[in-house]
Amino acid sequence: MTRPSLSRGTASALLAALVAVVTLVSAAIFLGASGQDGGGEEPPRRRQDAAPAAVSGWTGSWSAAPAAAEPRTGSGLAGTSIRNVVHTSIGGTGARIHLSNLFGNRPLQITHASLAVAAGPGTAAAAQGTMRRLSFGGRTAVAVPAGRAVVSDPVPLTVAPASDLLVTVYSAVPSGPVTMHPHARQFSWLARGDRTEDLDGARYTTRTPYWRYVTGVDVWGTQATGSVVAIGDSITDGVNSTMGGNQRWTDHLAARLRTEPGAPRYGVLNEGVSGNRVLLSNRGHAPQNNPRALDRFDRDVLSRTGVRAVVIELGVNDILRRPQQLDPHRIVDGLRQLVARAHARGLVIVGSTLTPFAGHVGAVPRQETVRLAVNAEIRAGRVFDSVVDFDRALRDPAAPQRLLPAYDSGDRLHPNDAGYRRMAEVLDLGALTGRQAAAVL
Repeated sequence: MTRPSLSRGTASALLAALVAVVTLVSAAIFLGASGQDGGGEEPPRRRQDAAPAAVSGWTGSWSAAPAAAEPRTGSGLAGTSIRNVVHTSIGGTGARIHLSNLFGNRPLQITHASLAVAAGPGTAAAAQGTMRRLSFGGRTAVAVPAGRAVVSDPVPLTVAPASDLLVTVYSAVPSGPVTMHPHARQFSWLARGDRTEDLDGARYTTRTPYWRYVTGVDVWGTQATGSVVAIGDSITDGVNSTMGGNQRWTDHLAARLRTEPGAPRYGVLNEGVSGNRVLLSNRGHAPQNNPRALDRFDRDVLSRTGVRAVVIELGVNDILRRPQQLDPHRIVDGLRQLVARAHARGLVIVGSTLTPFAGHVGAVPRQETVRLAVNAEIRAGRVFDSVVDFDRALRDPAAPQRLLPAYDSGDRLHPNDAGYRRMAEVLDLGALTGRQAAAVL
């Protein structure tokens, strides 16, 4: 018996319908899993239970804290494509980005945004076949209210660990002061006009050391079981590390988490801000530039995607920056407040001792007394779940109030690349899952 044959047009229509159904089902699974931002709605867990959520899901791979309003950008950067270059810690098969208008005074009108894998280090060009147009709630344009943030819809994209991504945004109209992270230690790019989906990068002729608007990249996949957030000051920010070299201590930590046997497979999110303090914000417009850790902790740490553990490296600027805090108990009390808020979310907290700064511009002997008093409380186990002794790792044994010359970038405060690597080496990876930290040598 001869079966009736379908016409070419009917067959094409059926195939198209089948593809559409498969696409819709896949999207529902993908989008449904991404419906939460990863931070705010999980029930509290016991500290020792800070382990993976799901076999597959969203995890933070890169982040930067919104730190300030960019000077002389009262009208924004209308008519300019901003191509931010960011470096992943873990990979996945899908991605989404976070944009912030924290320091804006009017809605940030994003006309066009894209995400791509960089063709190579130090380039504005995209790898072939990786350019993705971004949408927000199904629309390619979005208005981000002043003081708020937005997360893009997810896009399918193969993201490798330790790779560079290009996050490009374009605003056609003036949108107020630009929210920025000034100490990126990474060059990004600017181009005139809407060059958001340019592949070759030839029009990106202006190089810039800032990250603008973008504050996070999440990836979808099974490579990681959560993320660790490092909140700190310029030392966590990586100041004086090699520009474009990804030599921050958090970069070295990410490498350890990817490769060492038995290490938790966590993404690493760097929330360091140069000059940041526990107790006081820097002066500036409202909201103040460089908000204190007590004000930014919920936004920059607790709301990050997939966070399981936190490393806190803060307190040096409370002692060094005016008005100087010379009461160690106030600094310790501020750190304890951060720990309590993280514990309420079931997170593991690793805290660092304060590193040496003798010889740095403006440092005086009485500040060393405060630093030692804070460190004594931290080492006694009265502040954090466990301790990473960055002080002991970096100090000169012959002059413990100073950095070891081999780890000093030259300003007597910030480590060099070798010093940042050493910081990552002494962090007990087991402490990130709540296991008892080993003694630091």
